[in-house]
Amino acid sequence: MKLKGRNKVSPDFSMSSMTDIVFLLLVFFMLTSNAPNALDLLLPKARGKSTNTQNVSVSINKNLEYFVNNEKINGKYIEIELKKALEGQEKPTIILRAEETVPVKEAVNVMDIANKNNYKVILAVRAK
Repeated sequence: MKLKGRNKVSPDFSMSSMTDIVFLLLVFFMLTSNAPNALDLLLPKARGKSTNTQNVSVSINKNLEYFVNNEKINGKYIEIELKKALEGQEKPTIILRAEETVPVKEAVNVMDIANKNNYKVILAVRAK
């Protein structure tokens, strides 16, 4: 009686699983790396409530008028007002409220000031 083995070892090597692993590692490191000039933003969910304590509120309306804690100020002096308002805070936090029609550069200006002074920024959104 002649027995023949059914399991034959194939000399081929499949690279598809290796490329999947390399791709997943690439995506992982791209997502977890910190970009050197990135702004630290916390975007709250549209549903639910934020648990962060509010130190200062910055609002920008459609007429490009700036308000710090509901006090109207000149846009040129926003950094000075923020420094005064957040002086001595342990974890300085700014809640940024900008209307939909406000140009992005106005909001980015406030974010840049916050980044320069190591303030945390929370961008307020409207609930759905």
